[in-house]
Amino acid sequence: MDGRDTGSMTKTLGFIGLGKLGLPIAENLLAGGFALRVYNRTAEKAAGLASQGATVVKSPVETAAAGGMVLSIVSDDRAILELANDEFCQELGSGIHISMSTVSPVTSRLLAERHARFGGHVVAAPVFGRPEAATAKKLWICTSGSAAAKKAVKPVFDTIAQGVFDFGEEVGAANVVKLAGNFLLTAAIEAMAEASAMVEKNGVPRADLLNMLTSTIFNCPIYVNYGKGIINAQFEPAGFSIPLILKDMHLVQKTASDARVPMPILNLLIDRYLTMLAKGLDRYDAVGLALGAAEDAGLRW
Repeated sequence: MDGRDTGSMTKTLGFIGLGKLGLPIAENLLAGGFALRVYNRTAEKAAGLASQGATVVKSPVETAAAGGMVLSIVSDDRAILELANDEFCQELGSGIHISMSTVSPVTSRLLAERHARFGGHVVAAPVFGRPEAATAKKLWICTSGSAAAKKAVKPVFDTIAQGVFDFGEEVGAANVVKLAGNFLLTAAIEAMAEASAMVEKNGVPRADLLNMLTSTIFNCPIYVNYGKGIINAQFEPAGFSIPLILKDMHLVQKTASDARVPMPILNLLIDRYLTMLAKGLDRYDAVGLALGAAEDAGLRW
């Protein structure tokens, strides 16, 4: 489970998914001395990595080597379950699948069951951080899975992140934490959006409010970064697009419902994002919630 080529000291890692987070993560791994076998559904996205030393392959199965490691970061639960079919799990064998996607805990458990049939392991490792954080190796990783597997993948995490938080051996635990964090993130945006609308209707510029709050009692990355987005109405380009954040909110809803946990604020957030999709604003960033709050207040941006 060390991910190394037989007879070589080069650390080889399979890598699946070159989206806005996956691409900079892959680049950092290459720069950190890992050899990558890379697959992406849109092959053109992988072409640039070939010039950096990656081997581009034509299927997820080709990223796997018996007893090795494969890192995947794909869009949703369906994508991860499609790639981790029996052929893939058998090819990886006793190796480790590092799953960095934001998926449900149920999906992580199913993934672990599939790999276990062939002696393999899953380390759930969803991340907090936007694409620019991934580029700067400033991601925060939540992880769960067997202690031995987590120890084996530590060099990978050390190469791409500024910190790792371990939530134990139950493989779905890290996914629950990731969903909770994304819920809090969107709730913070909604709260800032509503407060901004209130002050603007009372003659105070939203910039004055948010600049003060984000430099004092709300001086933390989420409020600072998304506060700037609200101040500048910076809805594009999307670092975290509306379809993806709505997908995450539905995962939160299902996870909460399964545990019989009411989350009334969550229902508001889902309605906000559904409204944006109904208006054709799929391309907007998560900070676009501010637009809905402003329109409800009769404001035009």
